[in-house]
Amino acid sequence: MGVMRLGYVHARVTDLAAARSHYGDTLGMRLVHEESDRLYYKAWDEYDHHSVVLESGGVGLVKLGYKCQSPDDIAEFENRIQRFGCITERMSKGENLAVGDGLRVVLPSDHVLELYADIEYVGTETGTLNPDPFPRHLVGVGVPRIDHALITCEEPEVLERFFAECLDFHASERVVTQLDGGELLGSWMFCTNTPHDIAFIKGPNGKLHHFAYYLTDWNEILRAGDIFAMDDVSVDVGPTRHGITRGQTIYFFDPAGNRNEVFAAGYITYPDFPTITWTADQLAKGIFYVSRELNDRFTTVLT
Repeated sequence: MGVMRLGYVHARVTDLAAARSHYGDTLGMRLVHEESDRLYYKAWDEYDHHSVVLESGGVGLVKLGYKCQSPDDIAEFENRIQRFGCITERMSKGENLAVGDGLRVVLPSDHVLELYADIEYVGTETGTLNPDPFPRHLVGVGVPRIDHALITCEEPEVLERFFAECLDFHASERVVTQLDGGELLGSWMFCTNTPHDIAFIKGPNGKLHHFAYYLTDWNEILRAGDIFAMDDVSVDVGPTRHGITRGQTIYFFDPAGNRNEVFAAGYITYPDFPTITWTADQLAKGIFYVSRELNDRFTTVLT
């Protein structure tokens, strides 16, 4: 029972042609459907119809979709979310291409979250019968799947309670102003066994900090960095390592200015994983473990 994973990210872009080059040629995602104002992409190791939707007309996040195990889960979550006090509406099959019935929620942070259990099954590019470890025709980075998203909100404590009480997420790591009653500045929460499936830091409501793609290891991170250099991708930070999550990372921007990340390593989480606490005076170490320096762009550029 429960939320299984981040299923899709729907974002706005200013130039579909430039976005096509970035997400298709540089990141190596496969275009599975296109309309006059939208592109639908999937990565090679994802089973469902799509994981990224790019919509023409601006910049920033339209919504996040999290896939649930069954419609019964969604009904249970709907009751909890309404008791929590959030606005919900049922969404019907066909409102989102290839996605079935579900629930649309306006989070306390003003972000739109969709919960669904059914989406058209396409399968991975290596299949399920005697599969090879990867397809031969990968281009660019060849990202295998999306991993997580990080958003900003004015009240991190409220959003943390929402994900814990309504959707059964667990906090893997938190940043507080001080121990023993300090203000929560950020929370990294999981529903799978990764360090985070959603994260949020204190900031304006409704904004996206980044969404991330999983890579296997440090060598793939470095190779991604080489490809970003070849393709003149605007790199924000990295390659480097996080203290929080222990992840290895590069942050970079798509042509519209949406921040992306390639993320590798980190630890494994379980339901009994103890929450790790960071204090604000160690935030730079937590975010960028090697340099222990934050730059203004990383904390202020949002879409």
